[in-house]
Amino acid sequence: MSEPTPSYTGPQRVFSGVQPTGALHLGNYLGALKKFVALQHTHDCIFCVVDLHAITVPQDPKMLASNTRKITAAFLAAGLDPERAVLFVQSAVRAHSELAWIFNCSARMGWLERMTQFKDKAGQDKERASVGLFAYPVLQAADILAYKATHVPVGEDQKQHLELSRDIAERFNRDYDAPGFFPLPDPLIKGPGARVMSLKDGTKKMSKSDPSDLSRINLEDDADTIARKIKKARTDPEPLPESIDGLKGRDGAANLVGIYAALAGTTDQAVLDEYAGKGFGIFKPALAELTVNAITPIGEELARLNADPGHIDKVLADGAKRARAIADPIIEDVRRTIGFWGS
Repeated sequence: MSEPTPSYTGPQRVFSGVQPTGALHLGNYLGALKKFVALQHTHDCIFCVVDLHAITVPQDPKMLASNTRKITAAFLAAGLDPERAVLFVQSAVRAHSELAWIFNCSARMGWLERMTQFKDKAGQDKERASVGLFAYPVLQAADILAYKATHVPVGEDQKQHLELSRDIAERFNRDYDAPGFFPLPDPLIKGPGARVMSLKDGTKKMSKSDPSDLSRINLEDDADTIARKIKKARTDPEPLPESIDGLKGRDGAANLVGIYAALAGTTDQAVLDEYAGKGFGIFKPALAELTVNAITPIGEELARLNADPGHIDKVLADGAKRARAIADPIIEDVRRTIGFWGS
């Protein structure tokens, strides 16, 4: 009987990143930022603004640095502590780019061709899509494994990319006879708020690219705007049911219940236990009050931080230094493992 392949035995570490492409909204907060803030108290966390990923599609160079600062401000305003978690900009740490090229030589074309997000983003005109858009899941793998991260908080739409990261790590370990060198990162998906839908269409994910501002609650919205958007959110004339099964086929209602549960730190069923039989004339004002209390302090802190770009730049510079201190020795080990000259 053959010996089992040794598994990774290094430290447990969380990695995630957010693209600097526009203002963040409630879905980003509940699906990512709120979870990041909680994770920093229980895990060794590394978070970054992924500007290398942003340029897979055209960007205005004058806006990219500004948007990078805005996303950083959102991390901080949501409660991320840069003394506790590492927060930096992806392009400031060259290990990401170097490891991405190395992984390009381990990944297989067939793996990338199965990525559904490339098909969705490139559409029918994939021949004109950039090579970067096709290969960016390999860069995602490099982002994670440059720090030997063991866990990644992801949405359902990113599970396929994380599976690719595991495939690449496993292939590298096997190709270079280095069992257990890279961990096979696991997803962190569970918890309320994993998928927040549009306020105008409960079948579509809340998105900053939706042409209707009424479809989302922006982190910068004031109390009156938040209350108005929730009041106008699409639902149905029926009262809330007693059980989760009663929300089937009621996408708008299910979305609002899920938002309430995520903001309150409870379950969908607990929300229904409180509001079963009540109409949206009662539920929406309660949801609006809860949302205003959670989001408006973040918006106020965002405004304060955005007015002080020097402070944001210092946070990012300090974070990049800490990130390089973790990634650089790992990349040196990678170079030695491959057999690069001078390593």
